[in-house]
Amino acid sequence: MRVIAGTYRGRKLKTPPSLETRPTSDRLRETLFNILAPHIEGARFLDLCAGTGAVGIEALSRGAAHATFVDQSRKMCGLIEANLQSLGIRPEEFDLITAEASGFLRRNLKKQSSPFDLVFFDPPYAADYEAVLDLIAEGASDLLSEAAVMVVEHYKKKDLPESFRGLRRDRIVKQGDSMLSFYRVP
Repeated sequence: MRVIAGTYRGRKLKTPPSLETRPTSDRLRETLFNILAPHIEGARFLDLCAGTGAVGIEALSRGAAHATFVDQSRKMCGLIEANLQSLGIRPEEFDLITAEASGFLRRNLKKQSSPFDLVFFDPPYAADYEAVLDLIAEGASDLLSEAAVMVVEHYKKKDLPESFRGLRRDRIVKQGDSMLSFYRVP
């Protein structure tokens, strides 16, 4: 796994030794960031269920101002930290939080000092997507900036609703077994 473009282009990232984690493929990350390109520069990026941190690191490499990485596994957070250190990413450019996605959202919705411009949510395919998406939609006014984009990576056979409270899906991209659903506040 490598960083595709930007400041850290071509740099390799450490990956987990087991198959318990399903990192977003280089090809799918490239597609994602080609779509998000107009929104990256100076953005605050939230990587929920961050795994290796590759997506948030890609955002930083392409000009995001700050990335928050959230993963429930201490082992994966250690891997993310190792990847950030190996690239020389400064501590003020990121937050690394060991927490389950819905727990992080419940604790931080009202405490968020600066809203996120981009949110990437890539849980295990068997996870309860709707509970987390409902929490994000519920706290959208505190959590998301006015023009925020939320992207959910999911299995191609997993149907997600067109909308969650105030969030509305405006685009779907399919690649292999994965899909990306793009949500915005209308």
